[in-house]
Amino acid sequence: MGSVTPTARNIEITAESLREDLARLEVQKQALERELSAVTAHLDSVQRALSALQALLPMAAASSAAPGPVEVRPSAEPAPERRATPASPTQDADGSRGTSDRTDAEAEAETDSASKYGKLTEQILAYFAEVADTDVRARDVAAALGRDTDSGSINAVRSTLDRLVGASRIRRVGRGLYRAAKP
Repeated sequence: MGSVTPTARNIEITAESLREDLARLEVQKQALERELSAVTAHLDSVQRALSALQALLPMAAASSAAPGPVEVRPSAEPAPERRATPASPTQDADGSRGTSDRTDAEAEAETDSASKYGKLTEQILAYFAEVADTDVRARDVAAALGRDTDSGSINAVRSTLDRLVGASRIRRVGRGLYRAAKP
């Protein structure tokens, strides 16, 4: 009786499918966490820059409605999203984090993430400058930039392409097709 029953075989197939889904979803989760970290770092740097500018212009800030965001800034920082970021290398074996070490490491990671976040836009614009009047897909742009390793990276390229279309820096010429904007 070396044969497997159809029910047992169906269970094996379902289990294997679920394992594949789990692996794919874990990779996607990691990519989304990296993207969230980059966006959070960018948000923090924009908030700091805005605060610094408003501190330089106290008279202009006092006469306009601009002081609102500065006063609201602490609550604008998304605390739940910060908890969703991946564990940092400074996490102790028992899962606790050192406050001062975490702050330094987090600041360094945010600086690195913020520079990577801005670099993607620059890389995409440089790529479109090279290909000029050629229609390209987001996946092709991601491949040319070495960012086609997982769906999260490709989606980051797609999101950036959509932002550039909104800013009229590149054009959408068809479903999923992009082209450099004419000067």
